[in-house]
Amino acid sequence: MSSDSTTPASPLLTVENLRVSYRTHGGTVPAVRGVSFTVDPGERLALVGESGSGKSTVASVILGLTPPELHVDSGSVLWNGHAGGDRTGHPTDILRARERVLRTVRGRRIGYVPQDPTVSLNPVMRIGEQIAEAVLTHRLAPKAEARRRAVEALATVGIDDPELRARQYPHELSGGMRQRVLIAVALVASPSLLIADEPTSALDVTVQKRILDHLDRLTADRGLASLLITHDLGVAVERADRILVMSRGQIVEAGPAGQVLNHPTHPYTRQLISDAPGLTTVRRVAGPTGDDRQRTPALTVPRTPPALELRGIVKDFPSGGGTFRAVDGVSLRIDRGTTYGLVGESGSGKTTLGRIALRLEQPTDGRVLLDGTDITGITGGDLRRLRTRIQVVQQNPYATLNPRLTVGENIAEPLAATRTGNRRQRRDLARELLEQVALPAELADRRPAGLSGGQRQRVAIARALTVDPEVVILDEPVSALDVSVQAQILDLLVDLQDRRGLSYLFISHDLAVVRDIAHRVGVIRRGHLLEEGPTLDIFGSPTHPYTRELLDAIPGRPAGAGQPGQAVAAAP
Repeated sequence: MSSDSTTPASPLLTVENLRVSYRTHGGTVPAVRGVSFTVDPGERLALVGESGSGKSTVASVILGLTPPELHVDSGSVLWNGHAGGDRTGHPTDILRARERVLRTVRGRRIGYVPQDPTVSLNPVMRIGEQIAEAVLTHRLAPKAEARRRAVEALATVGIDDPELRARQYPHELSGGMRQRVLIAVALVASPSLLIADEPTSALDVTVQKRILDHLDRLTADRGLASLLITHDLGVAVERADRILVMSRGQIVEAGPAGQVLNHPTHPYTRQLISDAPGLTTVRRVAGPTGDDRQRTPALTVPRTPPALELRGIVKDFPSGGGTFRAVDGVSLRIDRGTTYGLVGESGSGKTTLGRIALRLEQPTDGRVLLDGTDITGITGGDLRRLRTRIQVVQQNPYATLNPRLTVGENIAEPLAATRTGNRRQRRDLARELLEQVALPAELADRRPAGLSGGQRQRVAIARALTVDPEVVILDEPVSALDVSVQAQILDLLVDLQDRRGLSYLFISHDLAVVRDIAHRVGVIRRGHLLEEGPTLDIFGSPTHPYTRELLDAIPGRPAGAGQPGQAVAAAP
């Protein structure tokens, strides 16, 4: 800010009445409709919206990285920092600037952290070379100095042994470390503004918190302004001074973070807050003892036999001439008509447990019991018949649905595999199941590619229900969905459980979602079940330090709080 308190500093970035559209074979599709905002020096601004809202399109226009099919219809994007290409002292209009000027602004003045390091990092270049490239491109230092700065940048973003990491390739680093590398690339040229487009959406919640904490410290230490683009309102509330909420190409709400969270004025913002599991204290399900913060009546849970039980499960995998123990002595039970939430980060062993329950993996030791019957060693026809009693819904429905089959054929495929009914009966059941998952029966004749992500996940759920299972394994079923679509799927799962008496093993890395839908929770780390119990007990009085760390990492939830959803927004 200016030393003269009566004269506010000029904005670093000014976007005025930006209108952008995409040219398609079917005509022109508006993507951004009259968007205006500023970013002040040192300000933390968040642009929040769901997929298709136009937020990433705004970022690409600011950076001058627009695809050929995108057309800027009107507006201006003014960069007020020194761009190195305008010697008049006037702001640089990025929309009308020459490529030479854009190259100076991009990277040198405006740093950019993209969403996916797997796509953004060159797989055949060493990490240090990719960071040094930003220094060399802007002629900030000779080659030897650029390499030194690359190692220094890795250390600055919190990567251990930076000299070793600089010599490694992207595939040799974890997802969290690769994301830190992208931050190092963005910061190595010392920009004035950092644009981060969904920088942690693919990461585990604790890794996300560590990276965002570190990014906050770096921007504060350097006095950087930041524009955080995210679909997660909880992250925005926790990390930004000011929030812009974007829907269908328009900014529908703007204001200080505390105001947007506690006093939203637009229905879309209120819906985002209601749908975000980390920002509400109301659960979709009730525990065995009941609770006045539930959306459904309390359950009376039968003691025995459980729908599914795992006893002393051990799983070893071959590794480098030896073995790696992925699961170590895990026992759990899922009572009929209830949901067991299994929470853990990537590599914790939770998906392996799900595969063992499905009998897609054979345990090294331990037993799997379905309705009290040991199914650990069954094979052949007995195993095929078992498949009708326990089904799975996976994370990515686009990968699990056959793109060559229609939606109806995909849903009916398990019936054909088990030789159940004739073709007409299967088609009729597929249409009936589409209606049960709140989709029109007419979608049966479409291909999966013509559906949205939420619709595809509903189809995957319908497919799992065709054989009328007793137990459904839900492996990260909503992690790839926007918050409002996620809320719709969770509502659907609770409704189906109520109507059909289904038992769920709900596998997730997201504790806020698990709290919303599970009756009991187990926390797994490095193959060990660290603690388990009724959901509200685990969230209200966790006993293991790792569980407390997971709880404190829920976006929008203050560290040490007893229940999520009681977020205290940033001060205006």
